[in-house]
Amino acid sequence: MATLNVPQNGKAAKGSSRKPIPGVDLTAMVDLAFLLITFFMLTTSLSKMNAMDIAKPVPINELVDLEPWPASRTLTVLLGKDNKAAYYLGEATKNSMQVVSLSEIRKALLASKKAVAEIHQASKDQEMYVIIKPTSTSVYSNFVDMIDEMGINKIDTYAIDDKYLLDAEKSFMKAKGI
Repeated sequence: MATLNVPQNGKAAKGSSRKPIPGVDLTAMVDLAFLLITFFMLTTSLSKMNAMDIAKPVPINELVDLEPWPASRTLTVLLGKDNKAAYYLGEATKNSMQVVSLSEIRKALLASKKAVAEIHQASKDQEMYVIIKPTSTSVYSNFVDMIDEMGINKIDTYAIDDKYLLDAEKSFMKAKGI
């Protein structure tokens, strides 16, 4: 670690003794620095980014041939402020929307999933389709919680629609204050 370098030439001057010159060996510090650099380089390169595939609605035009999807299989969830959400099964103008807190949304998803399964005889290709519509008043954590609920409830078919909010949906959200 630390060594003393004493010159080997000649005698000390009269009245003074030879003073050793201290020298510090930095080999251990250099080794530690390289180990730390290697550790952080490996941990950052080995951690992979996780990205989620998100299905968003395709703008409707003449070139897109949309497959018909029955409204009875569609649940729309509108994310609002204060950790509240509105949801409805089917079409917005025909069915009543209900407001729940995000902590209660799981019950609503399960009830809707059960209702769709009863209507369509629980066929695998007749699953419920969920449209998640985050509004400008909702927060990102609520959106993430909603995506987590899709995974927890094993709902594989869902889409995020943050652009197309219907007038009926807007007026309902405004009336309920969410």
